[in-house]
Amino acid sequence: MNRKIWDISQKLRPGLPVWPGDTEFAHEGTWAMGDGSPVNVSKLTMSTHSGTHADAPLHYDEAGLDSAASDLTPYIGECLVVDARGVGSEIDVGDLPHIDSADRVLFRTYETFPHNKWEEDFTAIAAETIKWLSVQGVTLVGIDTPSIDPQNSKTMDAHKAVLAADMRILEGLVLDDVPEGRYELIALPLPIVGADASPIRAILRELP
Repeated sequence: MNRKIWDISQKLRPGLPVWPGDTEFAHEGTWAMGDGSPVNVSKLTMSTHSGTHADAPLHYDEAGLDSAASDLTPYIGECLVVDARGVGSEIDVGDLPHIDSADRVLFRTYETFPHNKWEEDFTAIAAETIKWLSVQGVTLVGIDTPSIDPQNSKTMDAHKAVLAADMRILEGLVLDDVPEGRYELIALPLPIVGADASPIRAILRELP
């Protein structure tokens, strides 16, 4: 029996909205068929945080693991998608439904994901919420916004709470067409040595 799949990844392309001041996405051909080459080959220029991505601990801890060294276990398995639209600037503990044995939690905050523009006032996750999720046994938290902390945060409280709990982070998910509920998550970071994050192809699959 085929199980339904939801692709929850942004499409990487020129014009992709990126964190203000970060590297713009670019894709350029280097070899072309019919021009002395039997194949097409191209190169990418991009931030490690382009589109849908997984933060490695190195992103928020100088002694943290890089993308290549990160254990893949948290990125595969059953997850809970939570509809958090309309909660305000941060997702607080009071905004959460009862979580029963959820190892991974993904939050939808956008009514419609902003594929073509950068929105500064996105919803973040309160540090106390991260701490509460950790107590419930959650090992990975994901969100459809660019960061679990507010854009102008200098203290990175949510990231620090993730570090203390040894959790993992997914950001920039596209959850517009995903009903609240439980799914199988597959969202593997690339094994990039020395990288503080990795773009990912994230999918949700219907549970058996």
